[in-house]
Amino acid sequence: MAIQIIKMPDIGEGIAEVELVAWRVAVGERVVEDQILADVMTDKATVEIPSHVNGIVLALGGAVGQVMAVGSEIIRIETGADENPSTSCPPAANVAVAADSAATDIKPIVPLPDIPPQAEALPQAAFNAPVQHALAAPAVRQRAQTLGINLRAVAGTGPSGRITHADLDAQLAKRTVDQSTRPSLADQAADEQQIAVIGLRRKIAQKMQESKRHIPHFTYVEEIDVTELESLRAELNAEHGPSRGRLTMLPFLIRALVLAVRDHPEVNARYDDEAAVITRFKSVHLGLATQTPSGLMVPVLRDVQLLDVWSCAAEVVRLADATRNGKAGRDELVGSTITLTSLGALGGIVSTPVINYPEVAIVGTNRVVERPVIIDGAMVARKMMNLSSSFDHRVVDGMNAAQFIQCIRRLLEHPGMLFVR
Repeated sequence: MAIQIIKMPDIGEGIAEVELVAWRVAVGERVVEDQILADVMTDKATVEIPSHVNGIVLALGGAVGQVMAVGSEIIRIETGADENPSTSCPPAANVAVAADSAATDIKPIVPLPDIPPQAEALPQAAFNAPVQHALAAPAVRQRAQTLGINLRAVAGTGPSGRITHADLDAQLAKRTVDQSTRPSLADQAADEQQIAVIGLRRKIAQKMQESKRHIPHFTYVEEIDVTELESLRAELNAEHGPSRGRLTMLPFLIRALVLAVRDHPEVNARYDDEAAVITRFKSVHLGLATQTPSGLMVPVLRDVQLLDVWSCAAEVVRLADATRNGKAGRDELVGSTITLTSLGALGGIVSTPVINYPEVAIVGTNRVVERPVIIDGAMVARKMMNLSSSFDHRVVDGMNAAQFIQCIRRLLEHPGMLFVR
């Protein structure tokens, strides 16, 4: 008999810790070599941890959602001919982090609010009587005090508004009804759901918080007439769609962005806060904000300046599918130099996208709408789209941002220029 301890491997790229996002095995389960034991997450990439032995799981070294250091113990497996756990092995409770205790460390996303006591509403008749002089006989006052009834809240029906025992009975009945219909704390707690922020959602939260904490954002919005571009796209799809694939708006926008970066390299950059150094890039590695079943991810379209619109369209589809299906490799999820975000038909009119830290710019597209526009004194229907783009004001001045977006606008409004530069 032997006990094998499997430790968190060095995943590379200087990563010191990862988050445990899923166990694939349980204590007492038989495992074989190369079987996946657990899933861990680093940045936004999920990595599978395999077993290198055959045996029976004795203990798990962490709870889902726990951040574990490289080299820390993941799991203990007993190996041997009969593969039965040894009675001399330390109990699993001494090795594993109990899931229950780990769960108590997870704080709710929104703390439960204190529910203030609800004051008794004053009937209209109470406003008609002097608040300081509630008229009532001594016996009525004594009973009201015993019942905890505020006489100022009782409308008297006796002579001159005098409060009677019948009025106390009515007030008591009203209070009983109010309390019976008021939800209890237990009922309200049962109505709430607390969700632990782990895995990709935790990474997204950390990334967004990091961006907003470090980067002084400013957003620039411009409207673009894409009528001519939509006509050109329709013609290209009609002629080349069956053989080369249909084109969406996205590859044209990417092409315009790449050409604009040539004239405005300050937006294709990253800013190192600690070193106070701006790094500009000649190649454009475009991050594509992509919604997946687990949350937002940003796969990277590398060297996009080398692609024509059809190659770009095909790579966008491949990369988005791989990301949504969890098949994108780590090298496809890191290294972007500028990011593009688009919600398509759900894009709204205006947005304020958050920069993908430590980049210095993000370009966001809003939906295309047909609306009346005045051209040469005449009202005509045109297809219009807004660009909502955010910039790091430490690196990009307002004038630079405006010139960059205006360059994109000119290229999209005269789409023939996309193919001659």
